[in-house]
Amino acid sequence: MNLSTVVPDIYQKLEMLSEGEALPLTEEDIDSTVAAMREALVSWATPRKRDTNFTVRMSNVGKPSRQLWYEKRDPAGRGGVDGATQIKFLYGHLLEEIVLMLVRMAGHKVTDEQKEVTVQGVVGHMDCKINGQVVDVKTASRFAFNKFRDGRLAQDDPFGYLGQLAGYEKAEGTEGGGFLVLNKESGELCMYIPDDLDKPNIDTKITDLLPALELDTAPELCYDPIADGKKGNMKLPKGCSWCKYKHDCHKDANDGQGLRTFKYSNGLTYLTKVVVEPKVEEYL
Repeated sequence: MNLSTVVPDIYQKLEMLSEGEALPLTEEDIDSTVAAMREALVSWATPRKRDTNFTVRMSNVGKPSRQLWYEKRDPAGRGGVDGATQIKFLYGHLLEEIVLMLVRMAGHKVTDEQKEVTVQGVVGHMDCKINGQVVDVKTASRFAFNKFRDGRLAQDDPFGYLGQLAGYEKAEGTEGGGFLVLNKESGELCMYIPDDLDKPNIDTKITDLLPALELDTAPELCYDPIADGKKGNMKLPKGCSWCKYKHDCHKDANDGQGLRTFKYSNGLTYLTKVVVEPKVEEYL
């Protein structure tokens, strides 16, 4: 069995409900899923010691070096998160356990859940292996889900997911792994198996990253600005728009004025160069 059949096999099993048949869930399946969800809930509800020391881990090693450079110098930004984000963390953990239950129900083997792995001293915990391949389970918004489904993650990966997967595979000595992703809005599933050429060489990434974080000057820009229309204005790409350090990173934009933010109909747009004033409200 290979990863490409996981989602079709899940859908095929779920069709049994529409045909009036019970799903092939054993008491053991149900008990193990409930136990895993309970463990996830307890872990989520248990406060962790607040650590303001920056550490390179598998969960962030794939992020752009410049972003991590700013993060290392922002101890206050590594504090707590707001209530809405805590809720997102909770249902993300619980939904991932449900997804793995469906994988098992569809006849695929799930092993090595939350196994600790290390590459060049960088530590992480992989989600699992499915059929012997490393798989990272994600719950995603419609926008993020489409990047996985359409194979566009390599063009827009601000959270460094490909580097994370490459690190887990390096530690395990495997290749051909992927991402099992649930669209939180529609319930749609996809299995994205990236091409090896789209994944960074994790040894080189770590070797280059660690000394770069110690430099006094930030590494090169993560993403270049892109055109905003056809009149010469330039804006941040999506990968930069979500970053909390965008204003520090682009403080020299607009001839030293910094980013200018405008309220477009589809949300805030951050302009690095304004040739023609947009005919929308500027967010000050």
